[in-house]
Amino acid sequence: MNKKYFYLIFFLFSNMIFLQTKSDTVYELGKDIFLNKGGCASCHTLSDAGSNGVIGPNLNQLRPDFSRVMTAVTNGIGVMPAYEGQLKEEEIKAVSYYVSISSEKD
Repeated sequence: MNKKYFYLIFFLFSNMIFLQTKSDTVYELGKDIFLNKGGCASCHTLSDAGSNGVIGPNLNQLRPDFSRVMTAVTNGIGVMPAYEGQLKEEEIKAVSYYVSISSEKD
């Protein structure tokens, strides 16, 4: 019986470690896209990125969730262009993840 608990605890802790690593990788990719390839920092304010754009909304104040960012980045909104076709789906998901998590920090 004790071995079962040991394996269960080991499994849970190892998943937490590996899932965290994956999340950090996605977060870092998203930050890189926000700052570079996507050019998001030129229009948006986001403290974690050190950006102070004034064309788009302040993301620290807006605090958009993942699906809201995905929709805006994929389809565009207002003066923001659609990035579908310019960014890969994986990149759109990564920048959406980054914005939704980092905007909650402040």
